[in-house]
Amino acid sequence: MTDPVVDEIDAALIRHLQIDGRRPYTKLAKQVGLSEAAVRQRVQRLLEQGVMQIVAVTDPLQLGLLRQAMILIKVDGDVRDVAAELERFDEVDYLVLTAGSVDILAEVFVPDDQALLELLNDRIRKVPGVVATESVIYLQLRKQTYSWPVT
Repeated sequence: MTDPVVDEIDAALIRHLQIDGRRPYTKLAKQVGLSEAAVRQRVQRLLEQGVMQIVAVTDPLQLGLLRQAMILIKVDGDVRDVAAELERFDEVDYLVLTAGSVDILAEVFVPDDQALLELLNDRIRKVPGVVATESVIYLQLRKQTYSWPVT
């Protein structure tokens, strides 16, 4: 499988869709100077190649998920096995294997402190290989973006 090729027009389409993922193909076509059919094909190719996704981004607070935290996890053994287990948890929305003083970062969203305690104590700490956790509780979300620069 070859790496996806993103040219200047693809990059422009991605930038426009990062601003408004529901922008009609007719408007995108005018903005990048292609036909609507060509834009539709390019967007479909970018989606199929996994270069981008078009999704609805929700506000966890509006959904009743009032406690947000980053859980720093130390692992004994194969970190990939632990990560595979943590991927199954609905509360985990971001999971990263790291190098450094911790092995995994897991961002979690739960309704309240009791739910966080149950997630940590009754589930995460019981995953085979987890030897320690540290919780970083979010007090206020100041910036969240999904619009990475497209080169």
